[in-house]
Amino acid sequence: MKLHELKPAKGAVRAKRRIGRGTATGQGKTAGRGQDGQWSRSGGGVRPGFEGGQMPLYRRLPKRGFNNFEFEARYTILNVDKLNAFEDGTEVTPELLKETGIIRKIEKDGVKILGNGSIEKKLTIKANKFTKSAAEKIEAAGGKAEVI
Repeated sequence: MKLHELKPAKGAVRAKRRIGRGTATGQGKTAGRGQDGQWSRSGGGVRPGFEGGQMPLYRRLPKRGFNNFEFEARYTILNVDKLNAFEDGTEVTPELLKETGIIRKIEKDGVKILGNGSIEKKLTIKANKFTKSAAEKIEAAGGKAEVI
């Protein structure tokens, strides 16, 4: 038997039920949706969590705890191996990284360089934060890690 000779067992594959196509199929006119009501309409139904007007569970339960989302530090992170894209002696800034497309956007707290991978180029890198390993690798390659 060859791959092109494979086919499913007899009776295993059924034709797709084509609803709303005449009365002979038994799925015509209302297409299995019933006569009237919200579910018979296109786009009908209710949003997730809706309980028919009763106060939904997610609003009945008390909210607890502290949420630091608004105030947490957010950095655009970048590993040192991505910096090999630049020529020797280049001064790498967050704006240059964005222009070249290495990062998509600069987060509110700036750019943080992580130490994953290796760097072979001698670069001056200006960023808002460096991990210890990233700074060591940059300096070992003959470059400079400057905190903005």
